[in-house]
Amino acid sequence: MSSTRYKFNNSLTQFYFDSSFSQLRKIADAKSAVLITDENVFSNHTKKFRNWNTIVLKPGEEFKVQATVDSIIEQLIGMAADRKTTLVGIGGGVVTDITGYAAATYMRGIPFGFVPTSVLGLVDASIGGKNGIDVGVYKNMVGTIRQPAFLLHDYSLLQSLPENEWQNGFAEIIKHACIKDAPMFKELEANSLKTYRQKKSAMRSLFRRNALIKIRVVQKDEFEKGDRRLLNFGHTLGHALENQYDLSHGQAIAIGMTYACHISSRLKRFKDTARVVKLLEQYGLPTYADFDTGKVLDVLKMDKKRERREINYVLLEKTGKAVIEALPLRQLEQLIEAL
Repeated sequence: MSSTRYKFNNSLTQFYFDSSFSQLRKIADAKSAVLITDENVFSNHTKKFRNWNTIVLKPGEEFKVQATVDSIIEQLIGMAADRKTTLVGIGGGVVTDITGYAAATYMRGIPFGFVPTSVLGLVDASIGGKNGIDVGVYKNMVGTIRQPAFLLHDYSLLQSLPENEWQNGFAEIIKHACIKDAPMFKELEANSLKTYRQKKSAMRSLFRRNALIKIRVVQKDEFEKGDRRLLNFGHTLGHALENQYDLSHGQAIAIGMTYACHISSRLKRFKDTARVVKLLEQYGLPTYADFDTGKVLDVLKMDKKRERREINYVLLEKTGKAVIEALPLRQLEQLIEAL
């Protein structure tokens, strides 16, 4: 079983790319590990969970809250889990976020790893150590930055995903192309969701390429003091929309990227807004939306990227090159209202 080890500030994460769920028994001890998943993943892959200690959660962003974490902790106590117990999050971004957060807080920290089962999880959510929960409409308001001990990628788990979940994950792939990889942007333009779903080698190559983009950014700036902020392209407005308007993460981020491109054209003379919009639509993602600017800005004022009366906003100078601009909240409000 081949793997690659990546070093972060104070930890190492073992990546098992293009692996198999069956290999999990070689990584984690089935007697002491606890698998955490949701009802959708469990029902689609029930046989894989046999002879494992398993906690099954309700699916969906609305359950990414403290009450779910409390339930996990109560079940871990009931299982007599101790500091040598390893939690393994098997699911999409909601499951991995919750698992990492529960692991960071139970007994002041126990080991954990992830087996992502969604495109979003494979290319973004499971990588980088950000784990947390939502508080009301505020996304990821409470959480930690703590790296998993391992990530195992089994692409066969994607077979049960509906079309909208593929679209959801490709929003983050397009984001990576916009901020860091102009050649990948062109590759995406030349292909389609159908192409990657049918050509497994192209899919595996694309997913690993995206995982490596995020790994390298996080290695340089694990605690988001500099370049890691670039990964928030589309997320500032997107997060403010996501929980208020019952959007998927990918849908919200796609709309956020659209508006960030327009703001970039105003402030940075970015010339490729139409290309980005076309690409998002090519992969089945929304671009423009009617929303209550006042309500959205009220949520933005509590965004973690805000510092006093300014917010760190990610803009594009050109495709493949992003910058961080500190925008006064009043200016941001005017820019959004003008679009």
